[in-house]
Amino acid sequence: MATFNSSRLVLARQRRGLTKTALHNLTGIPQRSLTAYEAGDHQPGPLAVVKFVNALGFPEEFFYADDLENIPLSATSFRALSKMTAQQQHQAISAGTLATLLADWIDERFDLPAPDIPQLREGDPETAAEVVRGEWGLGERAIRNMVHLLEARGIRVFSLVEECHEVDAFSTWRNGVPYVFLNTMKSAERSRMDAAHELGHLVMHWHHDVPRGREAEDEAKAFASAFLMPEGSVKANAPYGGNLQQITRAKRHWDVATTALVYRMHKVGMLSDWEYRSLFKQMSKRGDKTSENAGLEERETSQLLPKVFKALRDEGITKADVARDLALPVEELNKLVFGLILTQVDGGEVETTPATGSLRLATRDGSPIAPTPPS
Repeated sequence: MATFNSSRLVLARQRRGLTKTALHNLTGIPQRSLTAYEAGDHQPGPLAVVKFVNALGFPEEFFYADDLENIPLSATSFRALSKMTAQQQHQAISAGTLATLLADWIDERFDLPAPDIPQLREGDPETAAEVVRGEWGLGERAIRNMVHLLEARGIRVFSLVEECHEVDAFSTWRNGVPYVFLNTMKSAERSRMDAAHELGHLVMHWHHDVPRGREAEDEAKAFASAFLMPEGSVKANAPYGGNLQQITRAKRHWDVATTALVYRMHKVGMLSDWEYRSLFKQMSKRGDKTSENAGLEERETSQLLPKVFKALRDEGITKADVARDLALPVEELNKLVFGLILTQVDGGEVETTPATGSLRLATRDGSPIAPTPPS
């Protein structure tokens, strides 16, 4: 007889952003019993399990499956950890844990790129950005798609669910594999910067065993700026002492926000302190700090996930089949790839550029994409 998995009850409750008191109010199950169920001290009866299914929206099979390797808080990078509630942290991490379940499922069936991330123990963010660009052969070229670049280098990229709208992004290492979770409801430029920011954490802070503080966040911010906008490229393509209109036009070279380019130009000595403050005052008056004019029209999407799901469709395997195999609601699966996957991919190909590199996908035996049906 299958055993109820107490750790999955905890994860499902946290994924829904519920306290035990809130779950008690939804199910009528005494808090004392909920505490015993979550601790594994007692097994819930069939009626209690049905109440969990109805209240939490996970299939019954989910609660009887194997233990999940939860992402520890100490292994993640949250932008404003001190401002986040424990509920928000748990909700984001539980969503990330479910994403790793999908990642493992895909990894068992497809040959994905091996992680190729420099792991630095020392050095300033500017140098770290130069090292990564050098090792990846990027030179000072503008990066056309950060998601493609991360995937091509073995980073598993997933979207944060909408319930985590307070979280910009976070990243973690798990069993030697890097993960980045992006809020796809932010602006396209913001999402690109978030992706580069999390790359900075993966490169510079991989050895941290405690939650990262303000200093680490500042380092990741500086890394992202230097990585997306190398000093030589900025000096060659941005207007020295330029006005706001000129800078807004120039930002398109790197597909960044105007504020990001102003910050970078000041950092590399192209704007005086007075010019820097003046430009930010102008942007504040125009509202550019929250709404970018002439922004990117299209959000960056994944090149890996569309190939995977098209290959599955070609084999007659639907998202519902994958969700059933993982004992997850289809809605959960959709949220993990929301904003990162195209509705339809003609021919299963997503265009890449020399700056991002190509991503090759094959089954585990090296044959053309033809995945094994879920077991």
